Amino acid sequence: MSSEKAHEFKVKGEELLKKVRDIVREGNVRRIIIKDDKGNTFLEIPLTLGVVGVLLAPVWAAIGALAAIASDFTVEVVKKDGP
Repeated sequence: MSSEKAHEFKVKGEELLKKVRDIVREGNVRRIIIKDDKGNTFLEIPLTLGVVGVLLAPVWAAIGALAAIASDFTVEVVKKDGP
């Protein structure tokens, strides 16, 4: 039976896009949630097996815009564990 695990990372605005790209490259990620320093959710990105490359271009643009307007973020990564 599969389960999900959530991990959180604190990042500064300029590090946000790089961190999210690194997380996506790791694979086995079901969802990424980007929150501000008060815990408000700015963006929730569901990732499926088929979502790659060109389909993520608008997401990268949105994350870049977020990084420009705020300084501290929490990136919550939900991963699928097990088979």
